[in-house]
Amino acid sequence: MSINCRIIKDFVRPSVSLVEKFKDMPIANIDDNMGRIAATRSNIKRVNKGHLLGIAFTVKVPQGDNLMFHAAMDLAKPGDVIVIDAGGFTDRAIFGELMSTYCKSRGIKGLVCDGAIRDRDELAEMENFPIYAISATPNGPYKNGPGEINVPVVIGDKIVHPGDIVVGDGDGVLFIKPDIAEKLAMETESVERKEADIKKHILEDGTYIRPWVTDLLKKINCEII
Repeated sequence: MSINCRIIKDFVRPSVSLVEKFKDMPIANIDDNMGRIAATRSNIKRVNKGHLLGIAFTVKVPQGDNLMFHAAMDLAKPGDVIVIDAGGFTDRAIFGELMSTYCKSRGIKGLVCDGAIRDRDELAEMENFPIYAISATPNGPYKNGPGEINVPVVIGDKIVHPGDIVVGDGDGVLFIKPDIAEKLAMETESVERKEADIKKHILEDGTYIRPWVTDLLKKINCEII
């Protein structure tokens, strides 16, 4: 067996109830509670609409080659998000409309590709199946391998392990280790309640109370004339 060509068919997945704690949660709020450094590079963008939520099923492919993604489509389970480390290569697409449609039909929740796609117009119209990628090109992929399935990968400069929780919206995408998910969800819900209260004051009486601004201006000895 080649260390650069291997398929790990299965892994331990977090419970559905744990994953669902992040349903419809803005990733900006989640990221704020992860040190504001958890999101992938900003060039990995959502192609269509929808909130992405699922479990990372990881794939590592050579630049411009999708053999291992073909294998992954038949192995991933409903609720998974196939996460493809294509090395940031954008001159050859890893997938398009047909493969995306097949994944959706199998109950896969979405796709994240650190690389390129094709059939952008058709994918932009796909509903209830969020797709993230760097760019689009009509150049199709090779199918030579090697590659790996369900090993740690790098997506937008972030390390992703099989079984990590994947969350994405219009701002981008991030990955959550299951062992911190419970606490992180509670902290993020607290932020959401706080922001809802702030928004209520803005809309009802036009106030945005944040005394820390004055405190910081004093701390840096800002001259106010």
